[in-house]
Amino acid sequence: MSSSTKVAEARPETRQETAYRRASIAVLPGGAFLEGRWETADRILEVRDPEDGVLLGRVCSSTPQDVRRAVAFIHRHLQEDDWALRDRREALERAAVLLADKAVRFAEIIAAESSKTITEAEREVRRCAETLRLSAAASSELVGETLAFEDSMAGADKIGWYNRKPVGIIAAITPFNDPLNLVAHKLGPALIGGNGVVLKPSGRTPLTGLAFIHLLLEAGVPAGRLAAIVSGPGVSEAIVTDPQVNLISFTGGPKTADRIAAAAGAKKILSELGGNNATIVCADADAKAAAAAIVAGAFGVAGQNCLSVQRVYVQVSLFEHVLEEVVAGTRALRVGAKFDRTTDVGPLISEAEARRVEEWVEEAKTLGASVQVGGRRSGAFYQPTVLTDVPAEALVISEEVFGPVVSIMPFIQVADAIHAANDSDYGLQAGVFTESIELALAIADKLHVGAVVINETSDVRIDSMPFGGFKKSGVGREGVKHAVREMTEPKSTIIKLAEPATRWQKLTATSERNAS
Repeated sequence: MSSSTKVAEARPETRQETAYRRASIAVLPGGAFLEGRWETADRILEVRDPEDGVLLGRVCSSTPQDVRRAVAFIHRHLQEDDWALRDRREALERAAVLLADKAVRFAEIIAAESSKTITEAEREVRRCAETLRLSAAASSELVGETLAFEDSMAGADKIGWYNRKPVGIIAAITPFNDPLNLVAHKLGPALIGGNGVVLKPSGRTPLTGLAFIHLLLEAGVPAGRLAAIVSGPGVSEAIVTDPQVNLISFTGGPKTADRIAAAAGAKKILSELGGNNATIVCADADAKAAAAAIVAGAFGVAGQNCLSVQRVYVQVSLFEHVLEEVVAGTRALRVGAKFDRTTDVGPLISEAEARRVEEWVEEAKTLGASVQVGGRRSGAFYQPTVLTDVPAEALVISEEVFGPVVSIMPFIQVADAIHAANDSDYGLQAGVFTESIELALAIADKLHVGAVVINETSDVRIDSMPFGGFKKSGVGREGVKHAVREMTEPKSTIIKLAEPATRWQKLTATSERNAS
């Protein structure tokens, strides 16, 4: 039953088009930003398009000393200069407007240096503008409440309140697959909360993050609140171990998160660590709608998405129908150049990653899996692949694939599907398809994940929702207002009052003096 997906005829890029692509991207003022200025001297690290190796620009190779300088500069700024909440809100509002004005350029940068097609990149820019708007609106989260001292034996002579204050300096470490919006999900909440931020964008997609820093500065974010350092020997360790960094917000893999936690010591760490997401399709579901959602959720961004659909469990009476629809939908996808608007699936972030996915599929085949469609690699491209008969021990089932591969398995009892879905070290999100709201809610209650999406797949994120998962999928929650709470702490102010009789005597004396 194996068949290839459509592969676009790759039209050679003209010299003028290549020159335009380079010129429209490599216009950043520097390859790192620290101590309130752009660095250019050590701009030696190349950034290339993963599709064809075209050189897009260069960024700086930094050092641990650069990190110490950057952190110390932000620390001094936080101590010496106030940035009022109203000014923070207005700067983020301006940033949202500026991003909308510069949407074409940002989409071109994203598509050029990442795996995203131009259509996917444009969608990310729109989402980032929304994230900035939500971050500005989250100023309303920086409130507190009065403390109920009257209801305490030790508090009768006290009044007080608490409000939320910034934690200090935040290290934001971001991945390649959403190089703009995931940066905004860290920087927006951090800045509205009154913090300073040291950004370390992925070395594979740094141009987007640096362009975003430039945009925030243009919008009015003080230079003393920001730094951006891409790479260099010892840089990552220097960032996470610096004693003046108060919180680390990291998106990436569990192994890297373990190293960060071991190195960072006793400081707050927020980690979003990916998923191995399941979708359950019950017998009463709309097979066509479920299949269309599975195809979209499995193969967007070439499967390099923490919310990607990886495991699908279909009730046996509907299994053949859903499989047929998924295979047909997958076969119709067009694999090709990212800037071609007819392309559905672009390359992976590197040929090495495409080879890894190829190896995992070959391992599954060795263990007895069948390839229904796809299963072929060409350079950094891997065709969207649908597998069946996949044993549980195969890597494509037990680990996060992070590539365009989905496995579809039948089940008889719903309880079996729930057990299989939960049988993972990850617990980010899941999807459930059924016409019965009672059944949907019952399944949702049993799934050990951070979000369950009913009549959709796991590939749904609203930027205002609390985002994160259970088990190896992470620690803490993103989602703008939830991140604001994580990046601030309650600070109490307590006033000790005089004894009631003394207070009354002072009040009476003051009144008598005023009367005379």
